[in-house]
Amino acid sequence: MNNKTLFKLSKKIIPGGVNSPVRAFQAVGGTPVFFNKGKGSKVVDVEGNEYIDFVGSWGPLILGHSHPVILSKLNQVMKKGLSFGVPTKIELEFAETIKKYFPSMQMIRLVSSGTEATMTAIRLARGYTNKDLIIKFTGCYHGHSDSLLVKAGSGALTLGTPSSPGIPAELTNKTIVLEFNDVDQLDKAFKLYANKIACVIVEPIAGNMNFIPASNIFLNKLRELTKKNKSVLIFDEVMTGFRVALGGAQSLFKVKPDITTLGKVIGGGLPIGAIGGKKEIMKKLSPTGDVYQAGTLSGNPLSVTAGLETIKLISKSNFFISLNNKTKFLVDSINDISEKKNVNISARGIGGMFGIYFRKTPPTNYDQAVDIDMKLFKYFFHFLLKNGVYIAPSAFEAGFLSIKHSGNDLKRTVSLIEKFFK
Repeated sequence: MNNKTLFKLSKKIIPGGVNSPVRAFQAVGGTPVFFNKGKGSKVVDVEGNEYIDFVGSWGPLILGHSHPVILSKLNQVMKKGLSFGVPTKIELEFAETIKKYFPSMQMIRLVSSGTEATMTAIRLARGYTNKDLIIKFTGCYHGHSDSLLVKAGSGALTLGTPSSPGIPAELTNKTIVLEFNDVDQLDKAFKLYANKIACVIVEPIAGNMNFIPASNIFLNKLRELTKKNKSVLIFDEVMTGFRVALGGAQSLFKVKPDITTLGKVIGGGLPIGAIGGKKEIMKKLSPTGDVYQAGTLSGNPLSVTAGLETIKLISKSNFFISLNNKTKFLVDSINDISEKKNVNISARGIGGMFGIYFRKTPPTNYDQAVDIDMKLFKYFFHFLLKNGVYIAPSAFEAGFLSIKHSGNDLKRTVSLIEKFFK
């Protein structure tokens, strides 16, 4: 079957024909591609077309597709059993390994997804502080739990309103939505809602309004205000953890949160999430505390094995040096094209994560992120797809490189981008 036939059949039984909305190609038009296999930096669809993959299952595949070590270890574990619902020794080793690189995570609870991790972090912060209000930022995505699917109220510093049907306003009116990288709004919010804010949750590098790092000034102000007001600072490093650096974005910015959430890379391509932080906070989780959280498949042997082996491989001394060099080559080449051709495109990246923007300068907040030439992006996406390069089918998603992307992969991609602007 070809992609069109499969999509037509899928829409009859799966809402929109997909199991996660962005896959439907609604932002770019056309028919989604159905992948059949992947190896290294490449994926192949059901029609036999090969693509250089810059999505990498939305971040987890930092080692590329079908890494032989991961597959071999999974094969060994599968022979012993897929899941037990009881503790295993490998869970302990995994938690200790994460703590080694994220020392702020003094205690760790494994879950099954990034959404579950951030949802638990919010509940835990509220239970620990006995406060109700939370702060999040426009353009930062933290999963689809009710308290976090919020759009800004009618004006700055007003309480949020639901951004999806099915969410009661009573839930989201406990959420304050501020502008990313806006220090003045932070100061005003903490003055206006003094002693009522349970936590602030933020992506230190946003990945769902494209790739936008927070400023050091912004993150340090967050740390200062949350500490002063006895609120919990949550870093959502589901995308950035083990992806931009071995110790995540917090190791680059040198800002220590109270709670960190992880996912993506720590599953090595399988579903997983984690929440960790100060012992005094984490001990509030059941069964030692009264903040309830549970999950039958949490810490299952397959996900933990894939994640543990991935971290072992990426912790080798030159790994992130090599990955950074690949990313730097790509973004520098795109910026060179912009300068030479005088076209509206720019790029930026850290570690194995990057952003391509259809504007002259990289954005610093949501308003700038959406101020782009969407029509041009759609043409750009389909031009690359037709020529064997797969990027996210949305102008507002970060891109991901793996260690398996070769010099030829990157040169070919840059050559196609240059050709597009001719």
